[in-house]
Amino acid sequence: MPTGRKQAIGPLTPHLFVPTAERPVRAKVHRLRTDVGVMPHRHAWAQVAFSFTGVTRLTVADGTFIVPPSRALWIPPEVEHAVTVLADTDIHTLYLHQPRGRCGPGALPKAEQVAWRQCRVLEVSDLLRALVLQMDMRPDGTAALDAAALQREARLNALALDELRRAAPVPLGVDLPADKRLRVLCQAVLDEPTRHATLAGWASDAGASPRTVARLFRQELGTSFGQWRQQVLLAQAVSLAAGKRPMSHIAAELGYASASAFSAMVRRSVGSPPSRFLGKVGTSVK
Repeated sequence: MPTGRKQAIGPLTPHLFVPTAERPVRAKVHRLRTDVGVMPHRHAWAQVAFSFTGVTRLTVADGTFIVPPSRALWIPPEVEHAVTVLADTDIHTLYLHQPRGRCGPGALPKAEQVAWRQCRVLEVSDLLRALVLQMDMRPDGTAALDAAALQREARLNALALDELRRAAPVPLGVDLPADKRLRVLCQAVLDEPTRHATLAGWASDAGASPRTVARLFRQELGTSFGQWRQQVLLAQAVSLAAGKRPMSHIAAELGYASASAFSAMVRRSVGSPPSRFLGKVGTSVK
């Protein structure tokens, strides 16, 4: 469905939760409604965004990512990002101090830092979820933590960073092009992925020929329109599953003739059945 017009708001008070070498992990939580979108902004530190309830979509210059309750998005320092709320959400955020020249959760070897220099969707373990909920979420300027509280925070942080390092990445990112014409078309597909089933329909909306659009997809994103739209449908399926929709309903809403056809697409794309790929998101997925 189209996202419609949203109320645009600024960054959610990041200046009150600045991570430092002394307090390298800071936590906060905000309630956001579906009629709200957070304008593009960036931080000097890394960020991990969790949708503990509801679903958000975070967009960066070259991609967009769906974040349902069972997942989190890693955003490296200085990466501009915007937030679109797809379903009312309690969004929890961790801000992570990053020493100069380093990237990742904690002191990673250089070889392991490469993967953390890009945005990535991560699985969220029950332990990581519990740790985040136990963290101090008061902003700067409130009562200072005493020695015992700081020691407890350090222990929680160390375990949370270890869980982040262990978290498995999930293929839920959708690449976006730099070409303005193609980006408008891609945004239309993201907003309403089932409006057209073929490239010809989308190309007609954009006032271009299917051949031109196909060529732009290859040049800009290194993939076909069909493969790219498949990633969009996977992301949409995750969003629907977060609302505890049965797989048969998800398949029908995404334009598949049967649940088995949808299941085959998921298996081809991610190498696992929908019950595994979507099961942690919505308990009714079968």
